Amino acid sequence: MLKRLLVFTTLSLLVTLTAVASDREDDVHRTHKAAEVFQEIMNAPDQGIPTDLLESAKCIAIIPGDVKFAFIFGASYGRGLATCRTGHGWSAPAFIRIAGGSFGFQIGGQATDLVLVAVNDKGFQDLLKNKFKIGGDASAAAGPVGRDSQAATDWKLNAELLTYSRAKGLFAGVDLTGAVVDENVDATRTFYGVSYPSAQILKGQVAVPPDARPFVRTVAKYFTDSQK
Repeated sequence: MLKRLLVFTTLSLLVTLTAVASDREDDVHRTHKAAEVFQEIMNAPDQGIPTDLLESAKCIAIIPGDVKFAFIFGASYGRGLATCRTGHGWSAPAFIRIAGGSFGFQIGGQATDLVLVAVNDKGFQDLLKNKFKIGGDASAAAGPVGRDSQAATDWKLNAELLTYSRAKGLFAGVDLTGAVVDENVDATRTFYGVSYPSAQILKGQVAVPPDARPFVRTVAKYFTDSQK
């Protein structure tokens, strides 16, 4: 009886450890995918985020290709990560989730990359919260596109977050009003091994893990280049 109990306990532990490892692999993959998405966007001729916006941005959040848009009034959900400027570079990533309506798409079922850019300290404070609603708790606007874009300059006065989507190669500003963003506590615990609050991570109080360095380096590269 004792032998059977030990075998059962061992198998249960192995299953649990395998599940945790699998979840962490998904999170690591998400950091790599987010870096890839951002690099592709910034390398697209005349289709990236404007230089002046990059220079003033406080944080960026990327939800890579997980958001599925259902037919007509279908809901949508995605998982991604955010990083913010600190006094010693860009922070380790905080894992987030976004859920809401169709995000401006009326019909379709495609995977779409989403990008959120906090352009001032208010936007930074929004991302430090464990949960907020775009257009409610945080003012937002569809972001301008193009390296030297001079259009829609009123976002500098009115918006805390600029929002973008990329579907089928097209990168453009998108209306995410009504979407809810919250911290992904489970992903944070699995990735870091500790349930760090998002605010602690984004303030730069948590070291960047080796698995997240490619993502942070990619963000830092383009934001640094924009200031040269």
